[in-house]
Amino acid sequence: MSTGSTWWCESAWLGGEVAESCVVIEVADGRIAAVAAGVAEPPPGAVRLAGLTLPGLANAHSHAFHRALRGRTQAGTGSFWTWRDQMYGVAQRLDPDSCFRLARAVYAEMAMAGISVVGEFHYVHHQPDGTPYADPNAMGEALLAAAVEARVRLTLLDTCYLHGGVAAGGYQTPGEHQRRFCDGSAVSWAERVDALGTGPQARVGAAVHSVRAVDPAAIAEVAAWADGRGTPLHVHLSEQPAENEKCAALHGFTPTELLADLGVVTDRLTAVHATHLTGADIGLLADAGTGVCLCPTTERDLADGIGPSGALAAAGVPISLGSDSHAVVDMFEEARAVELDERLATLVRGTHAVSGLASMATANGYRSLGWADGGVLAVGALADFATIGLDSVRLAGTDPGTALASTVFAATAADITHLVVGGQVVVRDGAHASIDVASELAAAIGDLTA
Repeated sequence: MSTGSTWWCESAWLGGEVAESCVVIEVADGRIAAVAAGVAEPPPGAVRLAGLTLPGLANAHSHAFHRALRGRTQAGTGSFWTWRDQMYGVAQRLDPDSCFRLARAVYAEMAMAGISVVGEFHYVHHQPDGTPYADPNAMGEALLAAAVEARVRLTLLDTCYLHGGVAAGGYQTPGEHQRRFCDGSAVSWAERVDALGTGPQARVGAAVHSVRAVDPAAIAEVAAWADGRGTPLHVHLSEQPAENEKCAALHGFTPTELLADLGVVTDRLTAVHATHLTGADIGLLADAGTGVCLCPTTERDLADGIGPSGALAAAGVPISLGSDSHAVVDMFEEARAVELDERLATLVRGTHAVSGLASMATANGYRSLGWADGGVLAVGALADFATIGLDSVRLAGTDPGTALASTVFAATAADITHLVVGGQVVVRDGAHASIDVASELAAAIGDLTA
């Protein structure tokens, strides 16, 4: 149980265009009880946070086991599809124990990057041949336990994956490396997910892997499950042109149009990637209040393309961010990439305001993952906040008037000094409170790649 505490922030972002100076945050029972700016001296007993304090960062799209691929998929030429074959190789070697060890280290790495809530898009469910474990949710429970030990919030987006892909004649049988992802039917998927446990810092949501891996009838069943339980629903959408082309050939729709025809495009849905949308697709998402999660560092690493962030924002589509394959774990890099990639695509600067980019990395991600009471420094909100030191060579010379812009456009995850989740210190002075993260990452990845 969280106890009361008081924090004095040298500067803090309270949602405006610039940071405020000398902000006091009072916490009681894991929530923010009071916020006051302009308090020149720390109150007695207050913990002093030097630098800029932000709401906790939200990583709305993660595949924890992909972290083992970092640096191992960069040689040679290829595409998403050749990378996928390498990913399958790592997925085949996972078991509940190795999944737990790697995820615990990855979530702790995220905590050190200021991330307080993670959306884990989880599809490695069964044994390599597709046979369920004795506990059919052994893999999902491993991820939930890993987040508890890393001390971050988790929305486990348990993912329905039924088919091997789409061909001219219809949906294909899962291949050898896809069998462990598949439950056989949406009904079987729902029965398994209903048995998952949660905790005070963990929730279970739903995901459809993609329109190439789940047929329309099953998509509708998964969406109905999510709607009936009031949980988020996420889906990989229009990640590559080939996905759009095959969907159009089979169904006569773009993937977005197919989901809209099924009644799935709602304000509960988050479309992940959404890289290759048409103007009509964007209109459908905007009209429904659907969110989009962009993952720029993965999208550029896999040569997927640049998403239409400017058009999405102009239409009013809320944008969140994810580190996806964890080519890097750095939400500042994800946030600035949204604007910088848009500049490359349009030759125009300033499509996205600095405060808008910060919201993508905080409040928008929290909402996407079903934690609408987080991602802001406001009374009643979850007491999740991260502090960035402003004394590194990257940020030296900033002041409250420039701290937010400097952080979004120049900070890295290494500049995080403190992370508080639910009023409890998770990262202090740049180190995780309970995990030797570098050593655990090295050991977990070494075991999977040896």
